[in-house]
Amino acid sequence: MQAKTSNPPDGGYGWVVVASAFTVMGLTVAVLKTFGLLFVEIQQHFDELASTTSWITSVTITIFHLGAPVASSLCARYTHRAVVITGGLLAFSGMHCLIEFPPSQNTLTGSNYCYLYWCISGLGISFSWIPAISIVSHYFSKKRALASAIASAGECVFAFTFGPFFQWLISQYGWKGALLIIGGIQLNICACGVLMRPLAKDKSPITNKTFNWMLVRQPEFVLYAIFGILAAMSFFVPPLFLVPLSYSMGIDDSWTASLLSILAVVDFAGRLLCGWYANLHVTKSVHLLTVTITLISTSLMLLPLANNYLSLAIFTGFYGFFFGTTVAIHITVLADVVGMPDFDSALGLFMLIRSTGGFVGPPLAGKDTCSTCKQGRMAEFTWWYSCFLNPTESHLVDSHCLAMKV
Repeated sequence: MQAKTSNPPDGGYGWVVVASAFTVMGLTVAVLKTFGLLFVEIQQHFDELASTTSWITSVTITIFHLGAPVASSLCARYTHRAVVITGGLLAFSGMHCLIEFPPSQNTLTGSNYCYLYWCISGLGISFSWIPAISIVSHYFSKKRALASAIASAGECVFAFTFGPFFQWLISQYGWKGALLIIGGIQLNICACGVLMRPLAKDKSPITNKTFNWMLVRQPEFVLYAIFGILAAMSFFVPPLFLVPLSYSMGIDDSWTASLLSILAVVDFAGRLLCGWYANLHVTKSVHLLTVTITLISTSLMLLPLANNYLSLAIFTGFYGFFFGTTVAIHITVLADVVGMPDFDSALGLFMLIRSTGGFVGPPLAGKDTCSTCKQGRMAEFTWWYSCFLNPTESHLVDSHCLAMKV
């Protein structure tokens, strides 16, 4: 019989934890999203090709996903608070090492320094993001979907404001000064970590103090991990090609920039609305996820029909909104799939496995001369898989929940 732990508070101090996680999402993922504004400056300083400089973000994202199981394991061994504080220090160090210990002007040495210090930043983002999103689920049960949606929305809010803010920093202080200030801002992750007070547990034996690698043998987790791979291959790629697609249609730069603003606003709205609806418990979370998958897949399959700014803006609105709803609910469904005792381990493994789709998706889309068509086909395949996933996963989740009550 599985040991029981005290019930989550579902409010109270939990909302302080949500606010802290909201800020952590903004100071990690949002910074990574808008770091492209510094690419040109760094490229010119180290005299690198654009393709070489772009690998900085790729390396950071890779380390972020590879570090997920490590972060989850440390959360199980120590506390979420300690891991978030460590992540904040690493993110700060990654930004500042490149400035405090500048490499020589040798091109190879410069790029190696970039990769080294952005590996540190990637690990810092992983150690901050994973425990922040995890502890929210521990603090909430009935309101878990709403709390997770609010926390994840920090990524949208900060990304919307960081764009013009980073441009202003670069114009005023240069790329080095901008990195110095951004690193100092990221140090606030440590303050957020301090606010993530560990939940008090009862006197029952604790059974989940180690990382559970055996989750890969559970059919419900394997099914959900496959969904994660397919989603990363299709749903997360379109923003990379949105700007080039608009340019190929002859759309003006200012109108192209407005597409990114539309994407951020509707993404934010989708996350909050989906979290609010899921909190009503009218529909099972796994069923709601299938609905959002169907809608976002449909919008991607219709993308090739866009041939001007208006049709592309409409697509962007639908895609961004349903993307936000999917992101808002998928972590909550993961908690339902594996149960809270194994949630930390499951989150780390899920992020690691899902990353394979993120690595494969962009090259596959880029190799096709009509990348939008390929994403439409991948979305269609993901939609058909979701039709299989919904009844199967729902049955497995119901069986799992029944076993937890025994």
